[in-house]
Amino acid sequence: MLTETESNESFWQLVKKGNKSSAIAMGGNAVIAAVKGIVASMSGSSALFASAMHSFADTINQGFVFVGSVLSERAPTRKFPTGFGRVINIFCMVAVIVVTIMAYETILEGWHSLSNHEGGSKSLWLSIAVLLLNLAVDGSILVKAMKEITHEARVEAKGFGIVGAAFKSVGRAAPPTRLVFYEDLVAVSGAGLALAAIVITALTDKPVADGVATILIGVLMLVVAFRVGFDNMVGLIGVAAPEEIQRRVTDTIFAEPRVCDINELRVIQEGRYYHVEGLIELQVGMTLADADDVKFRVRDKLLQDPDISDVTLGIIEDNGVRDWVPQT
Repeated sequence: MLTETESNESFWQLVKKGNKSSAIAMGGNAVIAAVKGIVASMSGSSALFASAMHSFADTINQGFVFVGSVLSERAPTRKFPTGFGRVINIFCMVAVIVVTIMAYETILEGWHSLSNHEGGSKSLWLSIAVLLLNLAVDGSILVKAMKEITHEARVEAKGFGIVGAAFKSVGRAAPPTRLVFYEDLVAVSGAGLALAAIVITALTDKPVADGVATILIGVLMLVVAFRVGFDNMVGLIGVAAPEEIQRRVTDTIFAEPRVCDINELRVIQEGRYYHVEGLIELQVGMTLADADDVKFRVRDKLLQDPDISDVTLGIIEDNGVRDWVPQT
């Protein structure tokens, strides 16, 4: 039985493994949401109110996601032998519900502004300053999320190349990193829309742009909710690993000289990690002890991959038929 000190150390080890992007985003958005909320109430800008709602929703979501990422790092137990990887998908689904509610409220506020010809900013320069701060903070968080995506996908990229690499590799990133990426992409776009609406309203003295920008921000939030919800629903059901991961697994298996073929192979994504199940064919005439040595050697090599958390392998003699056809 663990002592209190050992339990605390284990807890902090889990916290350290939590998703860093969501933790940073949570702190940054909490500050931005508070500042924008105060200025929105002073200025009367519905677009700024919408942007504040989005930042508030992001803060709650990323807090949920960070907690989920910590819990998902727990080691497998006898009751849960495959681990807790999919816990993060559940927390991300809760985040989707929060975003959807906030998106509804935002669209409603924009429609109210258009219907009643209200809007505009009574504190123009203060509103602009807050949104510029918003762009700086969320922009830096977005860059951090992009770097995290390339790190998790093991893609080499530098400078502006990180942007293209992040968009191409986002599907291979951990669920919380994907959530932060999508949400801050919308946050930066929303702040830009709100800024444009405030400036146009000030120049034309018509609140239409303010209401339209508010509705557009709400729609963008719904798009994020749908995208993140779909990704995590698939994750909860169980989704096959990307082709690159499967290729990495098969290359490791065939690197063992006494492996002749792969009869069956299934690589399933479990949260941010992968679970490997396979049946490999070995050379005919091997003793059971030698065959077991080969199996355990292949398993240990697969487990050296930081993205793979669990490996289950079976062994049979080579059946003389080529069963495994590499994907092209």
